[in-house]
Amino acid sequence: MRTSKIIADLVQRFETHRDAYRSQGYNEAQLRREFIDPFFEALGWDVTNRAGYSEAYKDVIHEDALKVGGATKAPDCCFRIGGVRKFFVEVKKPAVNVKEEVGPAYQLRRYAWSAKLPLSLLTDFEEFAVYDCRFPPKPNDKPSTGRLLYCTYQDYLTRWEEIAAVFGKEAVLKGSFDKYAVSGKGKRGTSQVDAEFLTEIEQWREALARNLALRNPDLPVRDLNFAVQRTIDRIIFLRMCEDRGIEPYGQLQALLNGENVYERLRYLYVLADDRYNSGPFHFKPEKGRAEPPDTLTPTLFIDDKVLKEILRRLYYPESPYEFSVLSADILGNVYEQFLGKVIRLTAGHRAVIEEKPEVKKAGGVYYTPAYIVEYIVKQTVGKLCEGKTPKQIARLRILDPACGSGSFLIGAYACLLNHHRDWYVKDGPGKHTKEIYQGPGGQWLLATQEKKRILLNNIYGVDIDSQAVEVTKLSLLLKVLEGESQDTLRRQLRMWRERALPDLGSNIKCGNSLIGPDYYQGRQVALFDDEEIRRVNPFDWHAEFPHILPSRTRKSTPSPSMGEGQGGGGFDAVIGNPPYVRIQGFPGDQIEYFTKRYSSATGNCDLYVSFVERGYELLNSQGRFGFILPNKFFKTDYGFGLRKLLSVAKVIASIVNFGSDQVFDATTYTCLLFLAKPGSSSPSVSI
Repeated sequence: MRTSKIIADLVQRFETHRDAYRSQGYNEAQLRREFIDPFFEALGWDVTNRAGYSEAYKDVIHEDALKVGGATKAPDCCFRIGGVRKFFVEVKKPAVNVKEEVGPAYQLRRYAWSAKLPLSLLTDFEEFAVYDCRFPPKPNDKPSTGRLLYCTYQDYLTRWEEIAAVFGKEAVLKGSFDKYAVSGKGKRGTSQVDAEFLTEIEQWREALARNLALRNPDLPVRDLNFAVQRTIDRIIFLRMCEDRGIEPYGQLQALLNGENVYERLRYLYVLADDRYNSGPFHFKPEKGRAEPPDTLTPTLFIDDKVLKEILRRLYYPESPYEFSVLSADILGNVYEQFLGKVIRLTAGHRAVIEEKPEVKKAGGVYYTPAYIVEYIVKQTVGKLCEGKTPKQIARLRILDPACGSGSFLIGAYACLLNHHRDWYVKDGPGKHTKEIYQGPGGQWLLATQEKKRILLNNIYGVDIDSQAVEVTKLSLLLKVLEGESQDTLRRQLRMWRERALPDLGSNIKCGNSLIGPDYYQGRQVALFDDEEIRRVNPFDWHAEFPHILPSRTRKSTPSPSMGEGQGGGGFDAVIGNPPYVRIQGFPGDQIEYFTKRYSSATGNCDLYVSFVERGYELLNSQGRFGFILPNKFFKTDYGFGLRKLLSVAKVIASIVNFGSDQVFDATTYTCLLFLAKPGSSSPSVSI
């Protein structure tokens, strides 16, 4: 049947029974089944997944419209290419006036803007509207704000080529959709959600820092930074759980009524501790926990006014953010920028916010684009998973030694989750009722317990910044909760007698990946004050990860080659984006340590060359390594040491050189470097 005939039949049927379809009794589910699904099938989309693609690669994801607080908390349909979101479709029943009503357009724009999608569609079949969703949505916006195209069902046949040229699957595959989306790029008033949300939480940090410093005059600067970060993390965590239907909707909003806001907020924290068992809400000593409880923040004072200003901006319709679709990638970008600044106390105990010295030295913070993370993960973690069962994958250990806000670990974790789910489905869902279940729209989902097991077994990270460590944990925990609801968490508690989230204290750790305890050899440790020790923050890999690195084979001497391994132990994959910072600004004793410890540290080198050497050393005999790096080491004098190491050892699996094309919004030209141990399954090439 030709496309025009399909659309003509739909139009004719709607016209004939229009009054019945416009009645209050005709609902959205009926409309989707009878009109919307066939409409998009005519555009080439596999709406019902007839091709049998795995969950990660289905064309269309149908959300179970969750009603919370009178508002729908998920878009009706998400259209994807290769698992990547392209646009949302919000469906309304024909009784709704799509052209004139404010609510539907604002709702759609909140979804798409929060998900960083430039275009999305609003339709009740009778009407069809396309919106530019790069404008931050405001409650008083007219329904025409951002609307690029409007037509009715009577226009479908005459305008079909126009619609198909942008929203047809073939058009999207050929790039027509993206060209249409960026045709108005730079238009006045557009703004990315991550930039807006960064501004938002930076305002929270400033207000909380000043108030906490004022109301808690004995609070040291280190504790002040901790308290502010934890407060922001907890509020974001709870608010995202509300929009996902995991926490009762509006519980934070209810704190706006009455006084003693912080005291009542702490009560929500205690309830969260009972439910989640996660780091952000760890207040009591518990057997088996890797980290001590937070005994500081429950003792502090925060004024009601400060907290109410934060909470007021979190809810519909005042809030432009739809937290249910705010992805880990967007949140990671926001936090990466956020972590580039720190709170300092003046002599009068007044809090000020300033850029971290290392960030200033590096020229800013640059978040790794999602497509780079995905490619590196695919070439490392993805290759390691090929052909393996969940039991075999349980032995894999994946590390980011400079994890920042956790983007690479989130990418690796997502890869593992997808592989496990698809394996269970292919092997037969009936055999794996403890590992998977069928969720909204018929999607197969991993059980909470299985997601926890994978995270604790496979994912590891280290960062010198304690705040970055906490953000990475937060991002991973939110990933565990994706697709969960109050019902699934209750089932978890009932079946396994366990709270919903794992303790990540043994997986994600704070320390200096490049400096070990041998830094203090031959020195009087007593001469170093606490602040100096915290600043250097040596990390003992063998003591911190004894089950992965069981023997001490590394000494504080240069390595003539990169083939020593770790005495039979080591990580299966080391991935990431290490810091790009020249070492000439470091203290002399640290420069001396680097040049003695790392053969790659020659001349006025950059930290990333030592991260390559250190990361490679942490691999096991079959391990895979993937970093994004500046490509300067190809030719510069300081890159000589690293070039020599790589060339002599013959450990390069592949290099992707971007040349003069910039991955980051900066003057840093980069490459992707993939390494493998000699004799492993990855072929090596010479340079």
